[in-house]
Amino acid sequence: MSEYTIGIDFGTNSVRAIVADVSSGAIRGSGVCNYEHGEQGVIVDAKDPNLARQHPVDYLKGMEQAVSCAMDEAAIDPSRVCGIGVDATASTPIPLDSDGLALALKPEFSSHPAAMAWLWKDHTASAEAEEITARARELRPHYLRSCGGSYSSEWFWAKLLHCARTDPEIYGAAFSWIELHDWIPFILTGQRTAGLCAAGHKGLYSVGWGGYPDEEFLAAVDSDLVRVRATLPEQAHHLGHCAGSLSLEWAQRLGLPKDLPVAVGTIDAHSGAVGSGIRPGVMVKIMGTSTCDIAVMPLQGALPEIPGICGIASESVLPGFYGLEAGQSAVGDIFNWFVEQLEPGRGLTHEQLNEQASALRPGESGLLALDWNNGNRSVLVDPLLSGLIVGLSLHTSPAEIYRALIEATAFGARMITDRLKAYDVPIERIITCGGISVKSPLAMQIYADVLDCPIEVSGNEQSCALGAAMAGAVVGGAHPGFKEAATSMCGSGDQTYQPNRENVTVYHELFDLYANLQDLFGLGRAVVDTASLMKHLIRIRDAVRCRSD
Repeated sequence: MSEYTIGIDFGTNSVRAIVADVSSGAIRGSGVCNYEHGEQGVIVDAKDPNLARQHPVDYLKGMEQAVSCAMDEAAIDPSRVCGIGVDATASTPIPLDSDGLALALKPEFSSHPAAMAWLWKDHTASAEAEEITARARELRPHYLRSCGGSYSSEWFWAKLLHCARTDPEIYGAAFSWIELHDWIPFILTGQRTAGLCAAGHKGLYSVGWGGYPDEEFLAAVDSDLVRVRATLPEQAHHLGHCAGSLSLEWAQRLGLPKDLPVAVGTIDAHSGAVGSGIRPGVMVKIMGTSTCDIAVMPLQGALPEIPGICGIASESVLPGFYGLEAGQSAVGDIFNWFVEQLEPGRGLTHEQLNEQASALRPGESGLLALDWNNGNRSVLVDPLLSGLIVGLSLHTSPAEIYRALIEATAFGARMITDRLKAYDVPIERIITCGGISVKSPLAMQIYADVLDCPIEVSGNEQSCALGAAMAGAVVGGAHPGFKEAATSMCGSGDQTYQPNRENVTVYHELFDLYANLQDLFGLGRAVVDTASLMKHLIRIRDAVRCRSD
């Protein structure tokens, strides 16, 4: 009898659940539930654009609805499900009381933003991140070698410290804090675990130095952090480890068998890499509101130290491998900002702008943009940078700006791949997954041209949920490990975008200008005559137009 596994994917705006066949990876049923609180599920503050929170109740209601819908669509006997896997955005820490209840689920804190989940793209803790970086550089420089040289405002300890500094009432009420991808297995099983994924990439956890940052270091940063460290699990585990068994309460709420194995949680992007069949030599780009770039290297080699790469951690993606993470803090969010906030061309849609932008050639607009609308995650690791468009004129069209924004994100992606290659990380193939890879052929062709590399689209549109489902299959005994699970469950994509040689030539020239803008605005050094940059863009524009006449 065939067996099935459930993957639950907690994204930025919604939760998705799938029921997948363990023998083929085919999705028999799926369900999605949008978060209810805030703007598209995100609670923001008009006075502070860096704030982004979510209400934990949305996760629970969304999970229950999404799993129920997926099981209804699958129309299988629940006894044929062998396991559950979970992935979620990170770093998204949640404050808990001494009973393990999220503070925002208590009436007295239900509307308090600081008591909610601090979403990954919350950048309120930039000052605290700089403080942690400075202390580590002084006292524990090896801590920074695994996170590209700088600790990020998006990450666990910076957010906790910001809460302690700005809202001592909430910080004092919190007995502990937990990452979202650990909270869900905790809710489902009653057993608290820590996944190596968020712990290693966001929480400065390493087996090499005994787990989380030591108490002496945390006390040197701020004594308020020491208390929380004492409440965290002593050991973190990879996603092939069982977090516990499904409780009776949640078995009844989800319509599943009691004691079903639940895998340790992982980050959504890393789960997407697993669901896309990641292995050495393959980079997986998970492309959505932001972009995460994931690669793996065998544990037998030395731990690489790569400046500007925001996470290198043991077994954070697959057991037996180092996981390497880089990424961009805004990609789809930039396109949505342009379409929904600016409403270009009297309300042009994404589809209309894609069609119009597809008719343009590289360099034809005379525009060049920086993709830092939500800061720079890699390779500058600076959340206080902002976006930029150079070359605007009275004749510039919305489609030209839209294409320039797509190109900017592709140039940012090339900065990352060039940095990895410079430090001997093999990148022989690039596989993309996520909404943009499926919905925007224009973006995929631009990425292939800018990166001068074939871009493969994952064979599964729900790669993140599939990666979680694969973890459920492993802990449920359907597969002995992820190599076997990938062989059975990861189908090959049927869409590959090949570089266009003429476009590659133009984009090489534009990328050099992008790199100069990065040096100027990101590093404060001008390596070219900046007064000539606009004229250079005009020369490229005129040359492209001349060739087409």
